[in-house]
Amino acid sequence: MAKPRIRLGALQLAFALGIGVLWLRIVQIQVIDGQQYRDRAFRQRTERIDLHARRGGIYDRNGLALALTEERYHVGIAPGELRDPGRDIRSIARALGVSEAALRKMMPREWIYLRGPFSTARVEPLRGIRGVHLEEEFVRYRPDTGLAEALLGRPAAPGAPASGLERVLDTLLAGTHGSAVVLRDRRGKQYESPSRLDAFPKPGSDVYLTLDAEMQELVDRSLDVGLNEFEASAGDIVVVDPSTGEILAIASKTAGGRSTTDALTGVFEPGSTAKLFTAATLLKYRLVTERDSVWGENGEYYVGRRKITDHTPEGWMNLARVVERSSNIGIAKFASRLDRQTQFKVLRAFGFGTPTGIEFPTESRGRLPKPSEWSGTTQASLAMGYAFSVTSLQLAMAYAAIANDGILLKPTLVRSVRSPDGKEIYRHKPVPVRRVISAQVARELREMLKGVVYHGGTGAPAALQVFQVAGKTGTARRVVRGGYLPGAYNASFASLFPAEEPQLVMVVKFTDPKGAYAQLSAAPLTRSLLEQVLAAKTGAIDRSRLASPVARVTNRDSLARREQTVKFLWPPPDSVRDAGSVVIPAVNGLDIRTAMRMLHASGLHVRVFGSGGVEKTDPPAGDTIMRGRTVTVFAGKQQ
Repeated sequence: MAKPRIRLGALQLAFALGIGVLWLRIVQIQVIDGQQYRDRAFRQRTERIDLHARRGGIYDRNGLALALTEERYHVGIAPGELRDPGRDIRSIARALGVSEAALRKMMPREWIYLRGPFSTARVEPLRGIRGVHLEEEFVRYRPDTGLAEALLGRPAAPGAPASGLERVLDTLLAGTHGSAVVLRDRRGKQYESPSRLDAFPKPGSDVYLTLDAEMQELVDRSLDVGLNEFEASAGDIVVVDPSTGEILAIASKTAGGRSTTDALTGVFEPGSTAKLFTAATLLKYRLVTERDSVWGENGEYYVGRRKITDHTPEGWMNLARVVERSSNIGIAKFASRLDRQTQFKVLRAFGFGTPTGIEFPTESRGRLPKPSEWSGTTQASLAMGYAFSVTSLQLAMAYAAIANDGILLKPTLVRSVRSPDGKEIYRHKPVPVRRVISAQVARELREMLKGVVYHGGTGAPAALQVFQVAGKTGTARRVVRGGYLPGAYNASFASLFPAEEPQLVMVVKFTDPKGAYAQLSAAPLTRSLLEQVLAAKTGAIDRSRLASPVARVTNRDSLARREQTVKFLWPPPDSVRDAGSVVIPAVNGLDIRTAMRMLHASGLHVRVFGSGGVEKTDPPAGDTIMRGRTVTVFAGKQQ
């Protein structure tokens, strides 16, 4: 009997020890290491995620959307959760525009994932269907993808850095991300937990640019036509409001139609457009009078060993005549009255050799050599627009200083910023950089520029018949890898419109245009573009100040050159632009760009929501409204 008792006692002891070990383990798990296991379980069951903030929109000066953020959705389907699989699958397929048969083949799966992304309008009918799970994301898009494409750039994306204004303005546009905790089941599927929202996302601010979308459209189209008409390899157009420094339109393209930012980042020698700055220096320091003249040497002149020639030989010329005829010899002789420091100082005061400070990450500063770096011919070269380099924007701002009575302004692309609740938190005010010349000198220079266009000068092809234009041509050999490339030229025309009290300053530049000379390319394109701007009735021009046009121009030389004008009509000839009412054209089904053109051509302003094909307009097509009113276009991108 002793042995069974021993065995029973041993069994009881083993059982007691097992119970003791189990209790010790329970104490270890629940008490000693309890927090560690609770944390591990929480991490397995939950996940902290970022709630992305809606990125602010980018608009033109009139509120037309240029870049927007739209909600898009990925759709997950749990077949086992559907109440009525047959009916629900039909509803899902119809709403998302996917194949019902393909969905039915996937029904045996535990989880069906449709990436899309799908628009808000498409997923709205699915919100009440049990078993359908929506995953939201924000998508950046542009209603008109071709408008100021390179300038606007793109926000940062996986594998792609940010660029353009999307990069510069990121701190304003991005907003502040929120965070939340979501629950996961054993298969890893997420479930929203509203009570576990840590921080609400804060949307980004909306930025209103100085660009006028209607004028930008004209500039883009004009540049395309000019590149084709003159067989140029590239071109720039910059339009500035000289009284504020606001950029109204800016475009750079290559012959293949690729949009670039060369107007801000590419440099070139300005050629004869720079002769006006030598004239400004002479007038500023009163080193020349109206009676002073120089001999044109009948077209050939030497400075040291360098031969200077004029395309059209001239005799005696005063300073105004030198500018009108764009005489290299005349400007070189007048420039000899300047000392190096004075000539350098005024060129620098006009903004050359320094960044303008515009809101763009890679703006070029150009190059202006210091007087200590000059050779014996540099003074003459600078006077003719060689030996230093500028951007199209720098040249436009320098001419804007002349239009603005001698005050150089800082250029800007940002007109205002509004918080997500619509409150304006920033409004641009003109920022004077310095006074370069007196108002009197600026007026004298504008008179010279009028002479370039209307007194038989090189700018005659830019002449309008009603409102006067002032401007200066420039044709310069092109520098390639440190030397001048034979037969390669940059042709530019800087203009002020109207000549009296200018409201626009425009620079048109072509690289290697057919015919080379600016008076055969950049000048006539300027005239054509100004005609379109006037016909389009863009709000960038104050027409009340144009109410009393100057006498009709009858200069034969100016009008004889009209045949060189680039000819294309804007708006189309079948549109009537007189005052009064207009019937809203039918644009449903058209792409945004085509719809905008039709509505603009009818004298209407446009506000766009959405992307892709136009679904409807407000007011609807067929309604009659007054010209100048705004039509809202609703588009829905088809997925």
